[in-house]
Amino acid sequence: MANKNLNQAKNAKKDEFYTQLVDIENELKHYKEHFKDKVVLCNCDDPRVSNFFHYFSYNFEKLGLKKLITTCYKNQERDLFSQNDSERAIWLEYNGDKNNNRVPDPNEIGINYFQGDGDFRSKECIELLKQADIVVTNPPFSLFREYVAQLIEYEKKFVILGNQNAITYKEIFSLIKENRIWLGHCLSFAKFKVPADYEERSTRFWIDETGQKWRSFGNICWFTNLDIEKRHEDLILFKQYYPENYPKYDNYDAINVDKTADIPCDYNGIMGVPITFLDKYNPEQFEIVGQMANTKIDEINFGYPFIHKERKYARILIRRRHPVIQYAQQEETLPMAAEGEIKYNEKQ
Repeated sequence: MANKNLNQAKNAKKDEFYTQLVDIENELKHYKEHFKDKVVLCNCDDPRVSNFFHYFSYNFEKLGLKKLITTCYKNQERDLFSQNDSERAIWLEYNGDKNNNRVPDPNEIGINYFQGDGDFRSKECIELLKQADIVVTNPPFSLFREYVAQLIEYEKKFVILGNQNAITYKEIFSLIKENRIWLGHCLSFAKFKVPADYEERSTRFWIDETGQKWRSFGNICWFTNLDIEKRHEDLILFKQYYPENYPKYDNYDAINVDKTADIPCDYNGIMGVPITFLDKYNPEQFEIVGQMANTKIDEINFGYPFIHKERKYARILIRRRHPVIQYAQQEETLPMAAEGEIKYNEKQ
């Protein structure tokens, strides 16, 4: 089984991309208080290329890190774009600046060799995972379910990149519903650098004027189980509920909401909202009931939503934690004053 897993990792090589430094900086600036005195592991990274390694090594003292560990899948080349063709995998350990120049010099970085090929599921990498307090990386999207399952099994804190579509995976959605993981701060249309030998024909692959190859996967989001301020901000709503504006599904007792901003402020029942709602999700304000995302029906997935027999996009099913008090709309009636009182008032 171990050899089978490692072979799968080799086949997924084209699924590993280089995250831009600006995307890493924009997200991790919201977690600075979490990193103090912590061991950070980047276990899906070529440290000679990885901007995760660059970010943490150059900000080691600023963040107050205890240790930085990065693992490299079958690669020990120092070229900017290594081809992953080395026969030996390595892992690096950085314990901070020694000569006070605030730069991670080569002689300050410990280079260690794996016996295996550095797959994150190998025994050697799991031993490093056990040392870590927080894992931060961009795991292969094709192995995302398995990668997250490992982090949960070893009870690790993490901030990782993933495709937005991963929200609808049964394994991932169950964790979101249970408030064991959630979306991070940034949701964006991200682009990734890819190796020189990468080949693809699609509108999401291009080569820039310098010859650098790029690949996009549409909306990309960060998944984490570290608490951030955004997670406790209430979503401010203004729209009122009128049945003609919010049709119910044919196959589930819930109203359809096409945009997060259109969630009615006065409806207490179950609502189907876009998966992008999770970017604004406050678990103290709303409860996640389930999802409508594919044809397989189970205890949390009720099949794709249909309205008048027309299939709609995937939806997250939510309802309010604290129901809104609803008042009947009727004309206010006051008791009639006695005739004498009316005359008295008129005189006044």
